[in-house]
Parts: sequence; structure tokens; C-alpha cells
Amino acid sequence: MSFRSLIQDMRDEFGSISRHGLRASRSHRASAAGSSGPRSSAAGLADALEGTCWAQLPPELLREVLVRVEDDDSLWPSRRDVVACAGVCRAWRGIMKEVVQVPEASGKLTFPISLKQPGPKDGTLKCFIKRNRTTQTYYLYIGITEALADDGKFLLAARKCRKPTYTDYLISLDMGDMSKGSSTYIGKLRSNFLGTKFTVYDAHPPYDGAVVSKSRSARVVGLNQVSPRVPAGNYPVSQISYELNVLGSRGPRRMNCVMTSIPASAVEEGGKAPTQTEFPLSNLDSFPSIPFFRSKSARMDGTAPQIPAQNEEKLVLKNKSPRWHEQLQCWCLNFRGRVTVASVKNFQLVASDENGPAEQDKVILQFGKIGKDLFTMDYHYPISAFQAFAICLSSFDTKIACE
Repeated sequence: MSFRSLIQDMRDEFGSISRHGLRASRSHRASAAGSSGPRSSAAGLADALEGTCWAQLPPELLREVLVRVEDDDSLWPSRRDVVACAGVCRAWRGIMKEVVQVPEASGKLTFPISLKQPGPKDGTLKCFIKRNRTTQTYYLYIGITEALADDGKFLLAARKCRKPTYTDYLISLDMGDMSKGSSTYIGKLRSNFLGTKFTVYDAHPPYDGAVVSKSRSARVVGLNQVSPRVPAGNYPVSQISYELNVLGSRGPRRMNCVMTSIPASAVEEGGKAPTQTEFPLSNLDSFPSIPFFRSKSARMDGTAPQIPAQNEEKLVLKNKSPRWHEQLQCWCLNFRGRVTVASVKNFQLVASDENGPAEQDKVILQFGKIGKDLFTMDYHYPISAFQAFAICLSSFDTKIACE
């Protein structure tokens, strides 16, 4: 039997077991009042899978099979097979956690926690953002081809919420539920009234010992949570500011990003950025058979996420200054074919001079327009997809005193 036939046989059996487990769990919920719906469903499916021949494979053979799956399915949508294998049973989950590397090393986004982990050191993750003006929502996808925009693989969604004195962009793993009380809520971007200063808040601690921000919104969410397991923390991870530029008299926008959760040493040779390993105390892990929320992130150095020292210098990013093109009579940046429409929103971020002379020309995040309500977003180490998405959202916000 060929390797592809083996994998297909496994998929068919998993599908049969999944349907059987789902029917069994539904029957159980109908007869047992007060049962925990999603948890009992997942537990029933896990029990059904644990007793199959695939769960009893010798560890050496199982590892060889899963390594081949990981190597063959490097891009979405075929990469969903890797996620499916991780949800089979405890034995498969344990090996998959060892096989699948964090984006920093592999350059791949596999599990949802990957969106909170630093991007690849060697290479760039090419994504794009779709804007819906009617609903004031934004959707982040990762490209699955070399085209500027394709069907893509959905990553994150954000919804704009206007308040009298500020604006919030709520960020979620679920495009259908972007409320603060949702178990898929992972953070937000908040702006001041003028749209010149922004703060990125992570709903989960970005590293051990992170201090939660005491704000009124955090207290309100804590009182109105759907579930007591959903965290309502506001952990500031970035401060974004735009220089005042009334009527554009000082040229293009100038922005500055202080990454409060990333030390300046992260961009130096041998530097490390804190890496989240799981979504703590969340309903996301109420599905014990689906390990989408843990990975090998902490295995790279065998320790927990590093705690930045209080007096350690923070990474500062600034937009790369464009050059004036005499023939075109406009400000220009080299986006290497990834941006096709001129816009005041386009930018490239590099490490500031405050962080020393190293890597000053290396673009860490670039964002630009390619069509009506369509934008590219490319990022790499040391920022994560969540942080990059939040920074790009700040470019969408109205800036009364900056243009």
C-alpha cells in the first residue's frame, strides 16, 4: 500500500469515527440533563478514537507517518491534515506537538496559537486584509498562492466599535463572533479621539509576569462574561503613535511603534522574543481532543517564555521614510511588487535607530493597498500575526490631525 493510500484510508476511518462519536454524544446530551455540551461531544469523540487501530500504532511508526504528513502538507488548505492528525488522540497529539515547530523556525502557521507567536526569522509570511465598509469589519488571510490575493486561509477578524472619545477594534479568531465576551476574543486596538495614538491590548499574558492594564472596559467585560473561564485581561503589548501633520504640510504619515512586550535585543544576533505557548484559562481548551492551542513553541530553548526585564530597552519600530520621485511627482517606497495602489495608508516598518545600527534596512512589517478594500500585509520575526494585524488596523482609522 502506498503512503498516499495509507493516509486516505486513515482519513476515511477518522471521518467514520467522527460521525459515530458525534451521534453518540448527541444521544448522550439528549438523555442526560445538564451535561456540558461541547466538552461531552469532544470527550465522546476522543474515547471513540482512542480505541482504534490507528491509536495503537507503535510510536516509531506513528512518528514516521506524522513527520511525512507534516513535510508533505506545508501549505494551506492541505495543511489542515496536520491539524486533523493532532486531534486524533493523546498519542498523536503528543507526537504532533513535537513535530510541528513554531513559525519562527518553520515559517508555517498551523494552530491558532501560532498567530500569537513571532513570525519566521528566515523569510516572510505573506498575508492580505479584506475590508467591509458596510459592517466596519476587517478579515486577515494568509495567501496560499503567489498571487497578491487569492481565496486564502482565514486567520483573524476585527470589528470597529466607535465610542464618544475613542475607537476600539475587537480582534477575534472567529469571523462570526467578534464580541469581547466570546471565547475566541484575543485582543483589541484602542485609539484616542484624534486617531493619533493607539494601544494594542492582548487578552492573554504575552509572557510570564505580564501586568494587566486596569481599565473600565476590562471591569465591564469581567462582569458580563459569557463564561467565567474567558479571560478579560488587557495586557498592553504595543504603543502606536502618529505625528501631528495638519493638512499634510510635513509630507507623508510618520508613525512610531513601541513594542512593549518585545525587547530591543530581539532583532540582534542571538536575540529572543517572548513566545506564547497556549491560550490560558480559555474555553478554547474545552475541547480536550483538539490540541490547536498548544505547540512546540517553548521547546526551542526548553524554557517558558522569557520575562523582559522592567528596565530593558523595548523594541521601537518606525516607518521607513519614502523618497520623492521627481518624474512621478509623488512619495515612493519599494514594496517589491506587493503593493500596486498609491495610498496614504501604505507603510513599511523597520527597527528604529534607538535600537542600534543593526538591521535598520530590514523591513519587519509592510502594508499596502492592491485594490478597493483589499490590502497586503507581510511580516516576519520578531512580531506576530496578531501584533502585525493590530498595527495595520491603526492605519485604517480616521486621523483628524495627521493628514
